[in-house]
Amino acid sequence: MKGHRRRPNRGMPFRNLSQPSKSGALVAMLRALAVLILAAGAIGGLLAYTVVRRGLSAHEEPSRVEAVLAGMMRRLATPAAVRGRRNPVPATDAVLDRALEHYADHCASCHASDGSGDTEMGRGLYPRAPDMRGSDTQALSDGELFSIIEHGIRLTGMPAWGSGTPEGERESWGLVHFVRRLPNLTAEDIERIEHMTPRSAEQWREEEEARRFLAGEDVKTAPAPRRHDDPGQ
Repeated sequence: MKGHRRRPNRGMPFRNLSQPSKSGALVAMLRALAVLILAAGAIGGLLAYTVVRRGLSAHEEPSRVEAVLAGMMRRLATPAAVRGRRNPVPATDAVLDRALEHYADHCASCHASDGSGDTEMGRGLYPRAPDMRGSDTQALSDGELFSIIEHGIRLTGMPAWGSGTPEGERESWGLVHFVRRLPNLTAEDIERIEHMTPRSAEQWREEEEARRFLAGEDVKTAPAPRRHDDPGQ
């Protein structure tokens, strides 16, 4: 009779249904760990092969593998809370003016007055100083740019400029605004940066000789300007 149909498994002893689920999760975790270990080993082997084949010369361009891994590590090394931050400092004329001076004094020797990275020092770094006007830099979030300026990047030529103070953080956020302006710098901005960028003694000599030549003066080797800490003074 329909009313007396026997229900399946009725009267059977209790079964622990969670055990297979736990075992399956453990197997999946072990598989994922094995894949990660294999991937890390393959990447490490590829990097080792690249170093052995190409050497450690800074004249070489980073390989595609190095560039991709560096980008991934840079993103992972930036805490999510910092990466998602928007610039808290208003982009006032005073902030931008100060940032331009800071850029000229600290950054232009590597990154160039126009942000292209086309300087003797910038070309000699490994990896090369990037063209910060391009999408690779401009696509970074405010927080990522701040983290790079404030904390630097290991195993590159990018130093940490942060002082660990609120004033130092404000300077770094101001530089984030200035980096955003690099694609649209005016000729006057670039000329001002060039004038404020520290120069070596050789650069001073070359500029002075060029000035004398254009002025029709007798061109002789111009003495380099003495530093305040020069013991010969």
